[in-house]
Amino acid sequence: MYTVKQLSDMAGVTIRTLHHYDDIGLLKPAHTGSNGYRYYDDDDVMRLQQILFYRELGLELADIRAILDHPSFEYVAALETHREVLQQRVVRLRELIETVDKTIRHFKGEIAMSKHEVFKGLNAEEERDVTREARLTYGPSLVNESVRRWGSYSQAQKDAILSEGNTIYAELASALEAGTPAHDANVQRVLVRWHNHIHYFYEPTLDVLRGLGELYRTDARFIANFQKLHVDLPEYMHEGIKQYVDNLETAEIEEMLADDEARSAQ
Repeated sequence: MYTVKQLSDMAGVTIRTLHHYDDIGLLKPAHTGSNGYRYYDDDDVMRLQQILFYRELGLELADIRAILDHPSFEYVAALETHREVLQQRVVRLRELIETVDKTIRHFKGEIAMSKHEVFKGLNAEEERDVTREARLTYGPSLVNESVRRWGSYSQAQKDAILSEGNTIYAELASALEAGTPAHDANVQRVLVRWHNHIHYFYEPTLDVLRGLGELYRTDARFIANFQKLHVDLPEYMHEGIKQYVDNLETAEIEEMLADDEARSAQ
């Protein structure tokens, strides 16, 4: 057994943090003495490790508790996921260093960078943010599938996928610049490609797609990225995605009604 002080020193977190985790039910001590002292066992140590891993990945405490308490949670699978995510961070950091170096040379007049090169390494994070935000809203299994899919691609495939995403967002920005309404058929066709693009990361439900559209105009990270292409792109994408999902929902309802009528006629 470990006292709260011993666990605090071991994990590098404050005693106050452990008290807070206890108060919110995230990490309850195995035993609380009659004097109110908290005592933690080895299972508590491993749970705290998972908490700190998920905090490193940017999850909120309430979401971490939901994941750890989910009946399907399994420690080895979680650790394998953490490792894959961290590996991806290593790759992204290398890409960012390369982008910084190229940008320095660009400003010195030594090379000319294309628009896609300016964002290399940044868009990968954007896509992973999509995964993380969707997982927080729609369940922990989503990110595991996303990590599995992304890890299955070669570097050439990853580059092609990210380039495709860049092209889609650039086309939407161009449509906005041209004054094309977000509900226009041409814009909606671009969003069909956007929808297909999301499948490279996970299977998006209509609720996930609608949630992404909302995130694009409310999350500071997405806003900052999209406004590099056009200041009004976040709101424009939200409007377009909302129309796109509405159209899909209407089609689903009409199909269900048609099926009901067909069964009634039999």
